[in-house]
Amino acid sequence: MSVPIAREDQMLAIVKAGPGSDNVHLQAVEEPQAASGLARIKVIATGICGTDIHIARDEYPYEAPVVMGHEVLGVIDAVGDGKDIDLVGKRVVCETYFSTCGSCDWCRSGRRNLCPTRRSIGSFENGGFARYVVVPIINLHLVSDAVSDSEAVLAEPLACVTQALLDPPIVSAGDRVLVTGPGSIGQLASQVAMAQGGIVTLAGLEKDADRLTLAHSLGISTITSIPEANLFDVVIECSGSAQAAEAALRAARRGAHYIQIGIFGKDVTIPLDLVLYKELLVSSGFASTPTSWRRAMALIEQKLVNLEPLITRRVPIDKWQEGFDAAAKGEGLKTIILPA
Repeated sequence: MSVPIAREDQMLAIVKAGPGSDNVHLQAVEEPQAASGLARIKVIATGICGTDIHIARDEYPYEAPVVMGHEVLGVIDAVGDGKDIDLVGKRVVCETYFSTCGSCDWCRSGRRNLCPTRRSIGSFENGGFARYVVVPIINLHLVSDAVSDSEAVLAEPLACVTQALLDPPIVSAGDRVLVTGPGSIGQLASQVAMAQGGIVTLAGLEKDADRLTLAHSLGISTITSIPEANLFDVVIECSGSAQAAEAALRAARRGAHYIQIGIFGKDVTIPLDLVLYKELLVSSGFASTPTSWRRAMALIEQKLVNLEPLITRRVPIDKWQEGFDAAAKGEGLKTIILPA
């Protein structure tokens, strides 16, 4: 596949151009410029998220054409206001929403992630699978010198996990915790639950052997068959599989807590009567909030999570299809795209 040629004022970007799973392309687009309240980020790396695969398959809302990618690490290259000039050259990660209404009940209560008119980078505004991305300065988080690029690039998915598990705290010391799905989110959820004192078991399939081996090397117990007995105080579904969700519900003890983090991408059928019969508490976490970002950055800086081993593939942007295919097939764990 030939690589597009970009003019001096253009950059190569991975673009969801419209409906159809074959309508994702590498193409030349105009380089963005920072306006008032915004910063232009020179991208160091952007992680491929399961949501990106859902967008590519038309299983998650988006507005085409749009540059994909929202797990962004970069350096502030330019700012729209002189008062922010001191930020230029700072290494940052960013929250995913580009704009919210600011006046709905959810925005006013600090839950901008639930704003009905929220527009996020990578789906409704141009994202980070490119050399530059423009984002609101208010959404930026400075990266400590003690944090490596390989740790920082996973800050966004970690913030999504802390939103689901730490705000409010779900796991107490000594809780028996089941996590279903050994992908990057399941690995992060397992580590966060362990940091809270949970006794964690991560469940996968036989085909997930490499992922489970990695988890085991990080001190996480693993299984490939979920027992139906009521064993677990907390069950965390990270696979986006209806079968795993059903198994998690059956494995939960009476009065346990069920947390849905994985995205199914379609309507599914699961035995919800178990929620009633067992008096399960059901919760979830969608995207992130400033609070969950603060918690995520603290976990990274205090070395309470081990993130670098989760990056198993680094792909230059001209080889993006290789990275997307690996992510879609569940090969390895986290794949990151390096801009041209």
